[in-house]
Amino acid sequence: MTVSPCPATFFVYHKELYQFLLALEQNCCKTNCTQVATISLEIDFIDPLVVLDKLAQPNKVNFYWENKEKKEAIAALDEVAKLEVSGKDRFTKAENFIQGCLNNINHFGSTKQAFSEPHFFCSFTFFDKNNQVDYPFSAATVFLPRWQVAVKDDCCILVANTIIRTGINIQRILDNLFRKIKIIRSLAYYSPQIDFQKPKFNKKSVANPEKFKSSVASALKIIQSNHLSKIVLADTLDVQSNTRFNLFKSLNNLRQLHPNCYIFSTSNGKGQNFIGASPERLICIHNKQLIADALAGSAARGKTPTEDAVKGNRLLSSQKERHEHLLVIDFITSRLSQLGLLPQVLPPRLRQLSNIQHLWTPISAIVPDDVHPLKIVAQLHPTPAVAGATVDIACAEILRYESFERGLYAAPLGWIDSSGNCEFIVGIRSALIDGDRARLYAGAGIVAGSDPDKELAEIQLKLQALLKALV
Repeated sequence: MTVSPCPATFFVYHKELYQFLLALEQNCCKTNCTQVATISLEIDFIDPLVVLDKLAQPNKVNFYWENKEKKEAIAALDEVAKLEVSGKDRFTKAENFIQGCLNNINHFGSTKQAFSEPHFFCSFTFFDKNNQVDYPFSAATVFLPRWQVAVKDDCCILVANTIIRTGINIQRILDNLFRKIKIIRSLAYYSPQIDFQKPKFNKKSVANPEKFKSSVASALKIIQSNHLSKIVLADTLDVQSNTRFNLFKSLNNLRQLHPNCYIFSTSNGKGQNFIGASPERLICIHNKQLIADALAGSAARGKTPTEDAVKGNRLLSSQKERHEHLLVIDFITSRLSQLGLLPQVLPPRLRQLSNIQHLWTPISAIVPDDVHPLKIVAQLHPTPAVAGATVDIACAEILRYESFERGLYAAPLGWIDSSGNCEFIVGIRSALIDGDRARLYAGAGIVAGSDPDKELAEIQLKLQALLKALV
């Protein structure tokens, strides 16, 4: 469907759209209800990150998602419906909210293209409630955006969601839609002015290195007493810059530096953003086919191909790393089986990133019609890859050792469409951005045989890679 640049022609071509919206408004009159119209249009190619940069407003929620390997990116702006909740039933409430919205959504346009359906964007914190009163994100946030621009391969889709109620002005809706399309199309020719001057900044570790090593040593004693087989301990790095952090520049840097990671950003509509480059997918569901990633066990990359191969082979054959990895595989397969799925485990392999490599095992399953994606997310979060084993004991110990709020760190972020397709990642290698301040997060898995100095070095390696992208 092409969009004419002329308003008059636009209305001729979209007479069907006018009739569709009019019928919806009339139905609202009869039933005294409110409906959502979802309008999908294919538009000229535009970088969704440019859309986010130019059209996102600090006082409105937004979400950005990019997977360079799959040639896809999404920018979602503003909301027509939003849920913010906390507590143990947050995933169930989020599922019910999505289902309630879908009951009132009416779609206009083709749904054959990727990302042409209504999408719900979700973020959950690591724990089901925040201990820090002023932490800027809710324990669960789900929203249906007002505007969504997505790219898959070379196809670009604009999705507009709008509230239809009794007496609404259909002409004004069409005018607004056309005006927005015109603005978005103009961004195809926009080149952001990136300031290459490096900001000056101060940085400090929240839990100083000695305290972190002391926590690792203490955790190893608990592991030796057989109360735990693994715990993931995180640290943070607080950075203050002499200028505000530039979201476009940071995300653009992340996608250049980490082309094989998921680049993400979610805002709370109050000026704070949680961003990162995660190598870890929690689940992906496409046409009822689920893939979950077991990702645990890591080593640095080599400086030469030979050294890289040696380090990779050592990782694949390391008893300590294989044990840590197996804990995650067993957890995921067990949790999926409890939902009635039949997980198939593929052979382990290396997931190689720019500065680090991990043991990686994909796990697949067919999803039954009665199992909502968020039931699976709830069942899998947190995995031993980001918490430990057993998970409940590890989480209690994490609260004891870590003096900061994990918040969205190491927690599920992603999207669900109206057909039940979804993709969720784990928010690791991430940072909370607030004006000229940033808090960077990184963690390391502690198992029997871990060395406090090496675990500290691994965390510092992850934090430095993230810092390089931000500044």
